[in-house]
Amino acid sequence: MDLGIAGRKALVCAASKGLGRACADSLAEAGVEVTICARTRADVEATAREIGTARGIAVTALACDITTPEGREAALAAAGDIDILVNNAGGPPPGDFRDWSRQDWIAALDANMITAIELIGSTVDAMMERGFGRIVNITSGSVKSPISILGLSNGARTGLTGFCAGIARDTVRRGVTINGLLPGPFDTDRLRGNLVVRAKAAGMSYEEMYEAASAENPAGRFGTAEEFGKTCAFLCSVHAGYINGQNLLMDGGAFRSSI
Repeated sequence: MDLGIAGRKALVCAASKGLGRACADSLAEAGVEVTICARTRADVEATAREIGTARGIAVTALACDITTPEGREAALAAAGDIDILVNNAGGPPPGDFRDWSRQDWIAALDANMITAIELIGSTVDAMMERGFGRIVNITSGSVKSPISILGLSNGARTGLTGFCAGIARDTVRRGVTINGLLPGPFDTDRLRGNLVVRAKAAGMSYEEMYEAASAENPAGRFGTAEEFGKTCAFLCSVHAGYINGQNLLMDGGAFRSSI
């Protein structure tokens, strides 16, 4: 399927690896001029080269901390007049809410809510003026089904979700959609690292824990970054202009609901 977005410009945050990288790769495959950012220069530059070589299109790399005003300014300057914004940031650490300080909450809000809102605020008006825009917020399945030890993530990401639910109804008439993409368990470095910790605590090998954890999902497996990236690219396509203000849960059916 031709996604109809070749020649468009995109900024994909936290895209040196994992789900962000997969989104950037799928957009580049569709002919989008992609700018990716991440904190580690070596990683983000290597990813840009690899995607660019694989897809035959130049990919711009920027090392910055997107959670800071300076980082956002640099990313937007590097990306230019973007038509597609993919907001993404690593989640805050798990824990007991009784142990979190005000600063812990501020850090979570900065990374997982305020950064995305600031980037939307800096780009959405220009998108509406041009009559086309796609904003995809990568949040978490915990927005739909909260996890108690992920309270920082639950709170910050749900705040972003609520904010976007309001403004999405104002932007779509002028061609700009805003949607959330909510990953459940995906086979990424972050998930593998968590499984190492779980395996050690349970006295199991990593392989045993991986098999057991993946078998718990109704799909009998973890999601792949590639399928996540393809879904993101579709939401950014010309074919998804009537999908707006939604939160698409990708978790293999783990969240049990009739609606």
